[in-house]
Amino acid sequence: MRVLLGLAGLLGFGVLLELAPRLGLVPARYAPPTSEILGTLAEQLGRGDFWVAVLDTLRTWLLGLVIAVALGVVVGVVIGSIPVLRAATASTIEFLRPIPSVALIPLVVVVAGPTITATLYLVVYAAFWQVLLQVLAGVADIDPVASDTARTYHLDRWTRIRYLVWPTALPYVVTGVRLAATVALILTITGELVIGSPGLGQEIATARSSGAVSDMYALIVVTGLFGVAANVLTRAAQRRALAWHPSIRTEVPA
Repeated sequence: MRVLLGLAGLLGFGVLLELAPRLGLVPARYAPPTSEILGTLAEQLGRGDFWVAVLDTLRTWLLGLVIAVALGVVVGVVIGSIPVLRAATASTIEFLRPIPSVALIPLVVVVAGPTITATLYLVVYAAFWQVLLQVLAGVADIDPVASDTARTYHLDRWTRIRYLVWPTALPYVVTGVRLAATVALILTITGELVIGSPGLGQEIATARSSGAVSDMYALIVVTGLFGVAANVLTRAAQRRALAWHPSIRTEVPA
């Protein structure tokens, strides 16, 4: 039912965008109707350079996400498991975390130039914090009784991480991955738009500068579909990875 309502809302939005320019509510030159955008999108699907841009965006997005998740999990578990280290790094994390990734664009352009690598730096930086903060929260949520029991039985650090820390932190990790996937996509497109690295963002900027408004909107629709796909896939992965967790077992099917 929820899916049907979502599709109905999307259809209604499409109809609104179709009617607004045709009724003269907005200039068709700057906001073409939905039918024209979809027709342009169909044309884009038959072009080789479109698929090259899609692959460039997917590569940057997924590679940056994988690196950010790996770093976030490892660093989060290490810092969270050592109270002294957690206290020593708390202020540094709170200082670095709020810095907008786009503010680093001049720096990464100087370091890597207008390349995929520069955009990748932005993606990793932005997505890393989403995972790190969730992992730190997960490690801090360990049951004190279970922690004391582990120490009583003299379990080594690796065993505690495997059987105590990881099961507790996993729901937080999955949440961090979901957040990081969205942030990584945003920074991928932003980097391609601003820096000019290859991908859909660069194609959007090119279409805008050349006055190809329908092409620009068609490419924007593709990036939106990427966002929807990311959300659907991460939710499916969450249900699969946490099938044992009470929050998933008691979830009402949509």
